[in-house]
Amino acid sequence: MAVTKEEDVQMMLVCKTHLGTRNCDYRMKRYVFRRTVDGIHIIHLGKTWEKIMVAARAIVSIENPSDIIVASQRPYGSRAVLKFSQYTGANAMAGR
Repeated sequence: MAVTKEEDVQMMLVCKTHLGTRNCDYRMKRYVFRRTVDGIHIIHLGKTWEKIMVAARAIVSIENPSDIIVASQRPYGSRAVLKFSQYTGANAMAGR
C-alpha cells in the first residue's frame, strides 16, 4: 500500500514536524517556509518530504541493516532513533 506525498505531509502536520525554533542557522534558511509573529520558524514540509525520500533510498540500498548506525544526542531524537532501529534492525546510538 503506497502512501502519497499529500498523505505523508498531512501526517507530518498532525505530528507538528513543521514547527521549528526561534533560532535559525544560515544552513537551514532554504528549508524555512516562513516565520510566525511569535518568531517561530515554519519548516517547508515539501522539502522535508523530499529529503526523507532521499534518505529512504540511501537506506534501502544497504543490504545488511546492521551496517546502518542511527545516532542522536538530543533528548527529542532518542525515542525516534530507538524506534527506527527496533523496526529496521539498525544499530542505535541514542543519548550522549
